[in-house]
Amino acid sequence: MENAENFITVVDEEGNEELFEILFTFDSEEFDKSYVLYYPAGASEDEEIEIHASSYVPNEEDEAGDLKAIETDEEWDMIEEMLNTFLAEEEE
Repeated sequence: MENAENFITVVDEEGNEELFEILFTFDSEEFDKSYVLYYPAGASEDEEIEIHASSYVPNEEDEAGDLKAIETDEEWDMIEEMLNTFLAEEEE
């Protein structure tokens, strides 16, 4: 059974909910933010999957929080580097 903590529900602008599985999270001292990388739940390893990335702001009242869009090219470069490192380690 999957651990519920490995999943997030993302609500789009139209109020539609979609379940995603968390690939990994990390903190960046350079940008003073936390980040989450995630992909659609139930995606097959045989198919190409789109990996999403957002900065994450925890909500202190409960376990939910807010996902924020990545704001700069510098952030995207750092996220891409972290993802490439993660994927390289997974292949070993």
